Amino acid sequence: MPLTGYTIPRSPTGRSSLVPYPPWHYVGDFLVVEYWADPDKAVTVLPNGLDPHPDAGRCALVFADWQSCSDAGGELLDPSRSQYKECFVVVNALLDGEEVTTCPFIWVDRDFALTRGWLQGFPKKLGSIWVTRTFGLDSPADPGVRAGARFGATCAAYERRVAEATVTLERISETGPTHNDPPIVNVRHFARLEAGRHDEPAVHELARSRSRDRIVSPVWEGVATLSLYGAEHEEHDLLAPVRVGKGFRFTFGYTVDDQEIVKDIRS
Repeated sequence: MPLTGYTIPRSPTGRSSLVPYPPWHYVGDFLVVEYWADPDKAVTVLPNGLDPHPDAGRCALVFADWQSCSDAGGELLDPSRSQYKECFVVVNALLDGEEVTTCPFIWVDRDFALTRGWLQGFPKKLGSIWVTRTFGLDSPADPGVRAGARFGATCAAYERRVAEATVTLERISETGPTHNDPPIVNVRHFARLEAGRHDEPAVHELARSRSRDRIVSPVWEGVATLSLYGAEHEEHDLLAPVRVGKGFRFTFGYTVDDQEIVKDIRS
């Protein structure tokens, strides 16, 4: 019997595969903080094939508390396989003149989400992420989604705090977040171990994320704070804020079963 499965480990039935076959369905609560980094530093994280945005320092930090599943939906009955949280930075850029974003740094707290991200081009690392939750009840422990509600989020990696943010809601947003709105184009990179060829990756390409069946709740906006902290094993503080804009809170869902390979950038 041949081994099967979408990702390793492949097995006789495929049930051991870390990531199931797409489509993958997602829904999650988001905190987004729009901000500006030093533009000269922001352009240093852009991959080959992307050009600086006219507003080169335009960035966003995103915290997401996710639930996801494959078509059969069995993960929803085994929540440790469906729930995860992540924190990531996006930088605005241009792809052949088109406004896009790219994600140079991201942390996630579950292995299946890390592997699924690598397949899509997100450079995920393991981290510890926490986000204020709301449950729709009138309780002192529930901020609710209303004017004056306060939300916070933190991210740590290798026991070091690397990011924290707060958002105090003021009103329903007319625009929603704009710094992370353009399509996201990331680098799918898989290294080669063969001696003498370590600098010749097996895969090194720009990939545009595609999704469908997108649905979003009303988006609230308000005042935000943001701090990025340096660590010996991280470089995201290159993108530390020099100016912080609005913060946003909303719930978002979509499905992924496709991707566009834009450019091979191995040479």
